Amino acid sequence: MNSTIFVGLDVHKATVSVAVAEGTRGGEVRSFGTVANRAEAIEKLVGRLARDGYRLSFCYEAGPCGYGLHRQLTALGHECVVVAPSLIPIRAGDRVKTDRRDAVMLAKLHRAGELTAVWVPDGAHEAMRDLIRARATAVQVLGKARQHLQGFLLRHGRVYPGKRGWTQAYRRWLTTVRFDHPAQQAVLQDYIHAVTDAEARVARLTRQIEGLVAEWSMAPVVAALQAMRGVAFLVAVTVVAEVGDFSRFANPRQLMAYLGLVPSEHSSGASVRRGGITKAGSGLARRILIEGAWSYRMPARVSRKLYDRIEALPQAVRDIAWKAQARLCARYRRLTAAGKAKVVVTTAIAREMVGFLWAIAREVQPRPAS
Repeated sequence: MNSTIFVGLDVHKATVSVAVAEGTRGGEVRSFGTVANRAEAIEKLVGRLARDGYRLSFCYEAGPCGYGLHRQLTALGHECVVVAPSLIPIRAGDRVKTDRRDAVMLAKLHRAGELTAVWVPDGAHEAMRDLIRARATAVQVLGKARQHLQGFLLRHGRVYPGKRGWTQAYRRWLTTVRFDHPAQQAVLQDYIHAVTDAEARVARLTRQIEGLVAEWSMAPVVAALQAMRGVAFLVAVTVVAEVGDFSRFANPRQLMAYLGLVPSEHSSGASVRRGGITKAGSGLARRILIEGAWSYRMPARVSRKLYDRIEALPQAVRDIAWKAQARLCARYRRLTAAGKAKVVVTTAIAREMVGFLWAIAREVQPRPAS
C-alpha cells in the first residue's frame, strides 16, 4: 500500500474543511470533517492523520488567510502546496459547491497532480511585499483625495488658471480660494488636509522602504534591475517583491505569462482568435512596468540619473541594460510609426522589458544547480 495520504484543505477564517485521498490510484477519497483554524487544532489534526506512519501531502487554495498554515505544516515536517485558485480544473456541469466538496476535490486533484502551486515567499520577503503594497494603497488613496478636492472646486467654479496641478504654484493658489458660506470653506480645508495627510503617508512609507531594502536578501537584485531605463528604485523594488525568485522561471516567456503580459487566445480548428493580454498575476507589477515603458519614447541615451544608478554595477548587467535600451527605443519608434495605439505600444514594450529584467536578475541571482 502506498504510504502517502493526500490531504485537501478548504481554509476559511474560522474553520478548515478536511478531505483525504489514499495514495493509490482509485483509492478512497473521503471527507475528514472540519477543524478550527487555529494552530493547536491543526497540529492535532496532523497527529491524527500521521499516527499510522503515513506521509502526508497537504494542499489548499491561496487566499486571504495567507501562508501561515503552509509554514506550520512544513515546520511539522510534511509537504504542503499552496494552489493557484484560477488554475484549478472545474467540471462545467458541477452546480453544487460546498466546503466539504471543495476539500474533496482538492484532495483528488492533488493526488492526480493536476494542481498548480504558487511560489510561497519566506517571512522577510512577505514582510517587504506587504510594505510595498501598503505604499501602493497609499498612492491610490492620495489620488482619490486629490480627485475629491478638484471635483469640489470644479463643482463651484473654482478653476486653477495655470497649466499643471499640484505644483507649488497650485498649492499657493489653493490658499487664496474663498467661499462665502463657512460650511463650504470647512469642506475645502478638510479636503486640503486629506491630501496633505495622504502625501505624508506616502512619503513616510517610501522612507521606510528605502531604509529596509538594504537589509533584504533581494537587495542586489533590486540594485541590478535599476540599470534598466524606466526602472528606478520604486519600480525595481516593486517588481522584485511581486515576482520573488526570478530563478524559478526557465525563460522570459514564463515570466511574461506570470505577469499577465502575453496575449489571450481562443482558437479552435482553423479559427485563430487572439485577444488582449491575459492580465494574470500581479496587477501592481504589470501597471508599473507599463508606466516605465513610456520612457522608451525618447532616443536611447545614458542620463545622469541613470549613470549614477549603473556606475557600481557589473559590466555584464550594464551591457544588458544598454542593449535593452537601444532595442526598445527603436521598437517604440517602429510601432508608433506603424500607427499602433499607445496602449498597444507600451504593453508591447513592457513585455519585452520583462525579458531583459529576467536576464539581469539571472546575472545577479544565478539559477540554482539541479
